[in-house]
Amino acid sequence: MAIVLLAPVYGTSRAQRTRVIRIGILATPTPEAWEPRLVWFKQALASRGYVEGQDYVLVPRFANNNIDQLDSLAAELVRLKPDLIATIGAAPTKAVMNQTGTIPIVVIGAGDPVGSGLVKSLARPGGNVTGTSNSFTDLTPKTLQLLRDTVRDLSRIAVLVLPGQASHQQVVRTMHTLAPGIGIRVIPVEIPSARELEQGFRTMTHQGAQAVVVAHASIFLGLKRQLAELCLANRLAGASFAPEYADAGLLIGYGPDPVEFYNRTAYFIDRILKGASPADLPVEQPTKFEFALNLRTARALGISVPQALRLRADRIIE
Repeated sequence: MAIVLLAPVYGTSRAQRTRVIRIGILATPTPEAWEPRLVWFKQALASRGYVEGQDYVLVPRFANNNIDQLDSLAAELVRLKPDLIATIGAAPTKAVMNQTGTIPIVVIGAGDPVGSGLVKSLARPGGNVTGTSNSFTDLTPKTLQLLRDTVRDLSRIAVLVLPGQASHQQVVRTMHTLAPGIGIRVIPVEIPSARELEQGFRTMTHQGAQAVVVAHASIFLGLKRQLAELCLANRLAGASFAPEYADAGLLIGYGPDPVEFYNRTAYFIDRILKGASPADLPVEQPTKFEFALNLRTARALGISVPQALRLRADRIIE
């Protein structure tokens, strides 16, 4: 067991550290759903010279897809006084912010950090939060076009969102703006928790949806296989804003390279541990994107994917 002393760690080199760094983690999904990302996280820290057990220990807390558990888990983490806390998405970040204004927070892939109230601006966060942002607004037109190019005679698209999420509301607004110009009706479907997921899909099919865009969130990432099964069961072409969704069985996954998010998270952690303030570290937006296409799902749905679209895919799941 690592011995944790009380000497300061900020602004020190590895040779000067006198104690093991404690990195808290707060995430909405189950530990199993986050396991691949945990591997990327540790690899990214290792690339910066941090060895688990020797230089740092992780203190993770998972809400197991229960958003209402985030506040109590955040309070528990803050009581443990970690050196910093990494959060996955806006909701866990808000939960930690409600508990501390001093412990540095590094958010991983927040949909709309400014609109969600996490930071004052991307260039000058101004508080104890910095990290990376997902560009959902930029991804929405591309995802909508990919679905339209894939599904013949597409006229109705559902969009699955969580209530109260600024980034999800922006996705809906963007789709409402773009869809009429291409002859598509948008059907927003809100679900407050994982328990309402099946009812949400019943609503989509009842309203005649042919496809669904899943607005990316930690809870949906943890439910991606169930989402894929519900898409198949309801004969819906599914798409979302991360390549992993296509790996899980949705037809289309288009979004930032998830590994790069963790590489940049390690960068922020390293800077903060060396003395930088989150208030002065600009929030970064992704620059590398991947289009993953699941042809196995296309066949199951009876969709003939045009060759031109196959050639555009960065990765094809057969």
